[in-house]
Amino acid sequence: MSEANAKFLDTFSAWLRSLGEDSAALGAVLEVEDCPQVAREAVAGGLNYLFKSLDLIPDGIDDIGYLDDAFVLRVACELAAREDLSRTPPAAVQTVERLAADAAIVREFLEKDYERLEAYVRGLRRGAARGRTVTDIVGDAQVRSEFLADLNGFARGYEPPTFTREEKNLVKLRAFFDAKLPR
Repeated sequence: MSEANAKFLDTFSAWLRSLGEDSAALGAVLEVEDCPQVAREAVAGGLNYLFKSLDLIPDGIDDIGYLDDAFVLRVACELAAREDLSRTPPAAVQTVERLAADAAIVREFLEKDYERLEAYVRGLRRGAARGRTVTDIVGDAQVRSEFLADLNGFARGYEPPTFTREEKNLVKLRAFFDAKLPR
């Protein structure tokens, strides 16, 4: 096994284990009124993706079903981190920056398909899941409160899937992104 593939397998396994905690921590960003609108929308789009019924990789696919969710959160944070977060509380900024830094691994793994994933994640700002749009989540306190309650429920109930350190999982993962990302 190549050194790069071993790194991807170890990293992606860790991302699956932390998905619930990462998503709950990111929810705090949505509560910060001083956080730039564009950053809040990027984070809301990434978090709302967790609830999409038709995502890039169905959640039930063994080993890789939640990795698209982990990738989307990291790319959404990279988009958010491009904004001025100086008025955002340090704990929220740390979460965004930590996950944004991980986007470099997504970029390395997906190579040419990374740009397509980034465009897809930018487009999530216009999407909806469970009847909630990003605009509603960011702009309506009641919708945001309900969304955060759902998000915290997801985080509490999330059980990481098994992820075997087999290179075939990387092949399947790349194939899903290649086939499902809009061209």
